[in-house]
Amino acid sequence: MREIAYENIVSTVRELCIKAATVLPDDLCRLLDKARDTEKSPAGKSAMEDIVANYEFAAEAELPICQDTGMAVVFCNLGQDAHISGGLLSDAVNEGVRQGYVTLRKSVVADPLRRVNTGDNTPAVIHIQLVEGESLEINVAPKGFGSENMSKMKMFLPSCKREDIERFIAECISVAGSNPCPPVVVGVGLGGTVEKAALLAKTALARPVGERNPDPFYAKMEESTLKRINATGVGPQGFGGINTAVAVNIETYPTHIAGLPCVVNVGCHVTRHASATI
Repeated sequence: MREIAYENIVSTVRELCIKAATVLPDDLCRLLDKARDTEKSPAGKSAMEDIVANYEFAAEAELPICQDTGMAVVFCNLGQDAHISGGLLSDAVNEGVRQGYVTLRKSVVADPLRRVNTGDNTPAVIHIQLVEGESLEINVAPKGFGSENMSKMKMFLPSCKREDIERFIAECISVAGSNPCPPVVVGVGLGGTVEKAALLAKTALARPVGERNPDPFYAKMEESTLKRINATGVGPQGFGGINTAVAVNIETYPTHIAGLPCVVNVGCHVTRHASATI
């Protein structure tokens, strides 16, 4: 049994919050660069040039890429042979978020209806999964709500076709227009139950955008859905063009014979995540 200290988790989460807010993943940067180079719409190309300049400046100046530094979503894969010493894992994560957001915008309210700001961006949304081993993998994925608000779910009949789901996903992005700050990353959860599909969609956004689903069937579906989305013409920041999305990531799970849950979780061009293993 390996011990992992509470304070080690706190400091790791703190650093990941700052890194995620200021430095985009390399794979996403490459796709944004490609979108800038390939965009045919003059207004869309100008927007892409600003987007690329913004993420480059943010990394160099160690400033937030976006003013909405998001609600912290934290994925923890905890090895079953590891033991957290000195406190609860959830408390350590929230303390790390509290410290990490000292100089970042605090966007969390304590109650959905009474809307009083907690003042420190806690609590985080924490997902803990037990895995093999004795380490702790932490992935901090701050989620801004310009894109989160554009997310949708639908219960399809089990008789539906792949094309029906592709059209639904593309329609979600088309209707969203400029609101999620395209070009977007689209996370899709298929299967399970409603809450499982939602978690799958969020997990999909944390997958590197250069990786396709390991199942060739869904890898092909990711590619064809991306083409459908980019054919909508929404374009960068809604100014029109061929780059409405840079990636579609689909995650699946077995489901009930009578249903087919589908959740679309939209990520803006600042789809942030940073990870570390303790």
